[in-house]
Amino acid sequence: MLRLCLRSLESHSSLPHQIVLHINQGDDGTLEWARSRERLAFTASPVNTGVSHALNAARSLARAQYLVFFNDDMYACPGWDTALWKEIERIGHNRFMLSSTMIEPRDTGNPCVIVADHGKTLEEFREEELLREFPLPGKEDWQGSTWPPNLLHRDLWDLVGGMSTEYFPGFYSDPDLSMKLWNTGVRLFKGLGASRVYHFGSRTTSRVKHRSGRRTFAGKWGMTSGVFTRHYLRRGTPWNGPLPEPEQPLLARLRNLLESKL
Repeated sequence: MLRLCLRSLESHSSLPHQIVLHINQGDDGTLEWARSRERLAFTASPVNTGVSHALNAARSLARAQYLVFFNDDMYACPGWDTALWKEIERIGHNRFMLSSTMIEPRDTGNPCVIVADHGKTLEEFREEELLREFPLPGKEDWQGSTWPPNLLHRDLWDLVGGMSTEYFPGFYSDPDLSMKLWNTGVRLFKGLGASRVYHFGSRTTSRVKHRSGRRTFAGKWGMTSGVFTRHYLRRGTPWNGPLPEPEQPLLARLRNLLESKL
């Protein structure tokens, strides 16, 4: 799956990119494979250190002004990067977070994704079918960028200290990063309908014991992740400009109080 992800980036990117890979454990031959690849920058950890440590480590090798975070179970569709770059040029400043739109084979009720089954596993993947059909159906831009692939300027990343490692192995670390950006005054969290990736949605994290990211988030920020993404980021609603200050209903405030005390 990692090889497919990298091949899609190399084949379907219109702009030059530095690809930095983090190998988590890598005891299946991945580390040796990466060493054999010329011009592939990578970091590695001998044990599972989680996605937050992985992204922080990869950041240490990144040279570009803008950072994009991909999962290895994603396939970049043609035009994914040009849509992001056009949006960067249109915005004209660097205080934002952008996300590509994921195409997923399962309907999980996520309003930010396009549901289209082109294979649920690597063995079932129908690549030619995806490349023929991925521009359809249409998808408008949406509020609440927090899902990968996401993009932000390295200065913002460094300002908030990157990803927070207390969410091991990574659950709720995405909205945590958005919350840290929100607290610096960022109000532009935009998902682009024209930038698309296919997301298989692997389930490797189900094998890992971890503490509740939901409770960690609530204890850290004094509100639940659901309240933040619904009332602050308005995730999945149609894009209509930079986000206003939120108005939390009474029930949301009570939920925040309860969750932060657990």
